[in-house]
Amino acid sequence: MAFTSAATQARRVQARDLSPQDLTGQALTRIEAARELNAVVSVNPNAQAQAQAVQARLDAGETLPLAGVPVIVKDNINVTGTETTCGSCILRGYVSPYDATAAARLTRAGAVIVAKANMDEFAMGSSTESSAHGPTLNPWDTGRVPGGSSGGSAVAVAANLVDVSLGSDTGGSVRQPAAFTGVYGLKPTYGRVSRSGLVAYASSLDQIGPFARSAEDLALIMNVIAGQDPLDATSLDAPPTFAAGTPDDLRGLRVGVITESLAGNTVGVDATLSATLDALRGAGATTAEVSLPELKYAIAAYYLIAMPEASSNLARFDGMVYGQRAAGSDLTGAMTLTREQGFGPEVQRRILIGTYALSSGYYDAYYSKAMKVRRLIADRFTQAFGQFDVLVTPTSPFPAFRRGEKTSDPLAMYAADVDTVAINLAGLPALSVPAGFDTAQGVRLPVGIQFIAPPLQDERLVRIAGGLEGIGIAQPQVAPGY
Repeated sequence: MAFTSAATQARRVQARDLSPQDLTGQALTRIEAARELNAVVSVNPNAQAQAQAVQARLDAGETLPLAGVPVIVKDNINVTGTETTCGSCILRGYVSPYDATAAARLTRAGAVIVAKANMDEFAMGSSTESSAHGPTLNPWDTGRVPGGSSGGSAVAVAANLVDVSLGSDTGGSVRQPAAFTGVYGLKPTYGRVSRSGLVAYASSLDQIGPFARSAEDLALIMNVIAGQDPLDATSLDAPPTFAAGTPDDLRGLRVGVITESLAGNTVGVDATLSATLDALRGAGATTAEVSLPELKYAIAAYYLIAMPEASSNLARFDGMVYGQRAAGSDLTGAMTLTREQGFGPEVQRRILIGTYALSSGYYDAYYSKAMKVRRLIADRFTQAFGQFDVLVTPTSPFPAFRRGEKTSDPLAMYAADVDTVAINLAGLPALSVPAGFDTAQGVRLPVGIQFIAPPLQDERLVRIAGGLEGIGIAQPQVAPGY
């Protein structure tokens, strides 16, 4: 299906060829028509009022980079007047009294936040099957998962509900669903986008990132949401200067292919990676393998850091301040029952493991040791970037898997993040590029290739994306029928 872009829509609205109200109405209509995908958990009741406010600002002479552009954000990003549940029963009914910084910057730039996207509960999952709102379906094959935890945000773009959306990435939760649904997914450098107003899963790993169908739209959205924020002490003073590149940006590019990512891939993923590397060489880039042996410890280190941080962050959800509260005979009983009834099994599992890893006698054996491995991984990436401008891996060793295929085996679900978690441990920027398809299972399933850059070189990734579009490799598409 043909589609426009956020940049095109914004230009049309700014030129008065289209109104923000019309764009918002069209997005709401598409959301309603695609309810079977369960990508959206709530519609912003203030969407049309926001669109009218954008029109008033345009009439007053303002120039707005996202004029009237509808955006969907993940349900762990606070938006004033909307329910923020994080895909969990424990937060049903919680209406945010404030905007996350990323949401506020979208609105300031003229965007209209039309809805909240489905997600794995508290961003804990790789398939968007653990949501209290039910699973999100992959529009390329509704019997398969869209990836997670930002599956709803990815599907919103892949199914043409909106042109751009926001998710959050703790261990691959933007990049992996982008790969599974055939769109771009960018995980920025840690601190490049403010986390203020993002409900925390693992604070040293979480990062808000965009989904889009063009490099131009990636650049547009990042120029709006990136930048230092006084409300987030970890945000970086790095003014955004994003622009889509051309094939000239690929000439002379030194590309390192991570050896450890070459084993265990499906035939379709291997073929897509090979075709991408061939195209890069044809455009004037050089490629060579580089080994990062410490990556074999990345999954273990990641979960021994993420789960303890989650157990600490989720301690605040006890029914005493916000969200659901269960009736109990006393204070402790009420808190215990609230958490038992409010949290799903995956969240409970991670809280228990995280609390255990932080407990007396085990902190040094688990969490402290994982932090040392994290440093080793970051140092190894730094060494590799001494030789290469970017590193490349498949985003996932396989395309979208079937619903229910991994839910009974948590370790298999965790292993789905094998190509993505190390980037969060090192705080690096990475982009999943929709580079091809795997057809071995009798259905056309998107395949993503991951490009990794040094810290604060996020702009390089967007320029590479534009270059790949120019040579016909990166071709984001709307899923058939949408």
